[in-house]
Amino acid sequence: MTFRDDLDLAADWAAAYIERVGELPVAAEVAPGAIRARLPESPPERGEPFSALLRDLDEVLLPGISHWNHPRFFAWFSNTGSEPGVLAELLVAALNVNNMTWLASPAATELEVTVMDWLAQLLGLPRGWHGQIEDTASTATVAALAAARTVRPGGVVYASEQANFSVEKAARLVGLEFRKVEVDAEFRMRADFPLADATAVVATVGTTGTTSVDPVPELARRCEEAGVWLHVDAAYAGSAAVCPELRWCLAGVERADSLVVNPHKWLFTPMDCSALWTRRPEAFHEAFALVPDYLASTEGAIDLKDYGPALGRRFRSLKLWAVLRWYGAEGLRELIREHVRLAQLFASWVEAEPGWQVTAPHPFSTVCFRREGCDNFELARAATATGEVFVAATRLNGQDVIRLAIGNARTTEDDIRRTWEVLQSAL
Repeated sequence: MTFRDDLDLAADWAAAYIERVGELPVAAEVAPGAIRARLPESPPERGEPFSALLRDLDEVLLPGISHWNHPRFFAWFSNTGSEPGVLAELLVAALNVNNMTWLASPAATELEVTVMDWLAQLLGLPRGWHGQIEDTASTATVAALAAARTVRPGGVVYASEQANFSVEKAARLVGLEFRKVEVDAEFRMRADFPLADATAVVATVGTTGTTSVDPVPELARRCEEAGVWLHVDAAYAGSAAVCPELRWCLAGVERADSLVVNPHKWLFTPMDCSALWTRRPEAFHEAFALVPDYLASTEGAIDLKDYGPALGRRFRSLKLWAVLRWYGAEGLRELIREHVRLAQLFASWVEAEPGWQVTAPHPFSTVCFRREGCDNFELARAATATGEVFVAATRLNGQDVIRLAIGNARTTEDDIRRTWEVLQSAL
């Protein structure tokens, strides 16, 4: 068979999968090691047809796939491998660009700069900032703290006790001490901690546990006075700012030194795509720029490798470009608003049902809740074991709670209603 024949097979498989993913069990139903046991111990001696790979994808791998693209996947953060993003990923692979320097692929560099400017406009961010795309917020945070270290080396990184664990990991990787800051009754980082020994503060807009929003304006004021770097992790909730009525969540970020938003979380772009901006690109350049003879710079051009840790850089801007063009600002706002509506609807059902409790504010598309008098971790496992939904639990103020994170473009009110029924019946 020819490449075009195999391409047709792959396209048919992808289209069929997206059409039927809502009918599949959301969570993988295998024990550790089960998939490995069904795979050959050694690579094939002779080449195999692509159809054989697709056969094994269906028969061997699919039972071990947790379907993040399922409309009732609500664990951790929900996301969407949207149609334009899926198509663009094919083009990214076909072009096979390494976007390390401008000369390596001028269009890739200049599209990335353009798309980052487009996204800044959609979110109401300053347009003069330097922007680039990293793989994940974890890498973006490492880059931001490395840049902060060039300005004020050897200090402490402060972040909320509700901050994502990747912040502590990033601090460790760049050799800085990490300290957690207590939160208030609404799980927001307190702003009255000492800054004398700080290198950086990481504020979160949409914390992993509760999607709380730290007091960025006050933290920005204090960091400016103390000469401390402020990095804002808006990986999840920052996308909400495409809607003017939700733009309050990014208040004060124009005074931050760096900011990250993940389009692969709530802007319908397939993994991985993390947008990083800074108003201090010179600090990033100092942290990362090295120019060997074989990668000499081009006068008047920007080499994005000089502003982050990676030399090999995928053409991620192409898929973000595809998503922004496919949906447009209007389409993105419509989806974000619908997800927020669904979250508020679900919260109203929980609040109205005796024995159930909403446990945290829910301004976006994630609801934290619990069933009184039972093990909510076990309840989440039991609901997920039905194959109809995927939810995960965490702990807040010493209590076990369940999180429902809505973010899939295909999730409907029927999906939310069915999830509520499954949770009630799983007791």
